[in-house]
Amino acid sequence: MVFSSGVFMFLFLPALLILYYSLTKSRTQRNYILLLASLAFYSWGEPVFVFVMIFSVFVNWLIALMMTSRKKFWLVVAVTFDVALLGVFKYAGFVTGGRVIIRLPIGISFFTFQMMSYVFDVYYGTAEPQRNFLNAALYISFFPQLIAGPIVRYNQIAHEITNRTESYDDFSEGVRRFIYGLGKKILLANFTAQIADNVFGYMIAPSVLMSWLGAVAYTLQIYFDFSGYSDMAVGLGLMFGFHFEENFRYPYTAKSISEFWRRWHISLSSWFRDYVYIPMGGNRVSRPRWVLNVFVVWLLTGIWHGANWTFILWGLLYFVLLAFEKFTGKSSRAFTLLMIILAWVIFRSDSVSAGMSYIASMFGLNGNAFCDAAFVEYVCGSWVVVCAAVVGCLPVVKILRRSKAAEGLWLCAVLGLSLIEIVASSYNPFIYFNF
Repeated sequence: MVFSSGVFMFLFLPALLILYYSLTKSRTQRNYILLLASLAFYSWGEPVFVFVMIFSVFVNWLIALMMTSRKKFWLVVAVTFDVALLGVFKYAGFVTGGRVIIRLPIGISFFTFQMMSYVFDVYYGTAEPQRNFLNAALYISFFPQLIAGPIVRYNQIAHEITNRTESYDDFSEGVRRFIYGLGKKILLANFTAQIADNVFGYMIAPSVLMSWLGAVAYTLQIYFDFSGYSDMAVGLGLMFGFHFEENFRYPYTAKSISEFWRRWHISLSSWFRDYVYIPMGGNRVSRPRWVLNVFVVWLLTGIWHGANWTFILWGLLYFVLLAFEKFTGKSSRAFTLLMIILAWVIFRSDSVSAGMSYIASMFGLNGNAFCDAAFVEYVCGSWVVVCAAVVGCLPVVKILRRSKAAEGLWLCAVLGLSLIEIVASSYNPFIYFNF
């Protein structure tokens, strides 16, 4: 089940809100309602793998309780278990050359990293172990952030699990954030996805301009797809009294690669920073050791995204770019955006060779034409939405918020158009479900 589906919008969410706010005011009982709803939410698409998730939560919860002594030993046990679980489901086919194929549980990378952060926080003493298994299960399985993040740290919401207070202001802000996220996903991401899918998947020898259109479309798609879902997750959390950290802060306005990664998928980059980069010494080491630290972080970042050489190359490309910025001190907004687009081409491609060939087409190195009829047709049919998406990458919401009346009308229009599109269209892909 996805947030941008009819089942969620017209059945699951309304029913849950009614049950949550009308049946009881008991914090414990409301937590049970959220836990059962979250398990039902995940079971809708993963009726078997929900038991894998529950078992994994139980193992990590039990290990955290055992960390009163021999903490390092139990940390190694937990990390080994989590990495092995992720490795079997996500990388068995890649490692065995396709001889072993295991279906990937939706969101396993997200909830596994969230469980690992819980164990790490208990190990470092920044959080107390949760004694109640059901509360621990709610933390991991809470449906807004379960399958696509943000990766929520336990110490960020531990207090809210048992002591949160729902309010009208939080609820209304949650609705606002949810509608913005829904509009990003339905009206912008799904539209640009069709352009990207057609250019990357179905067009043979696209022209130079058509290749750039496909690359830009995917750059817009992945941002609005993922940030839209994160907005909806933040909004849903607020509806039930939880406050999640922001996951995106207009990343395409960044002036450097390092700034881009302070703005893009913040919960993942901060996870690697706090649990990998800093424990390895961070930047308080010699230059060669710093290079090694950054290399390891970006190799793991690439691997986290999927079992394909394209993801590894994508991660290592950012390692090279960050090292270049570090040693030269040179960066610019134009160069940063160009590198981001080219990196997304590699990320989107089925293979490294396909990615390199596509980039060659973008610069006319495959003998392809500069422009063709297909490009003119696509531009004529999509320029309004593409321009709207480009504008949407900028902090224009701040302007809308200056007038509550104007923003209210805007939100009603976005919600109405999104609901119409949900009912009318079955095209609703989501990139990060693959991770």
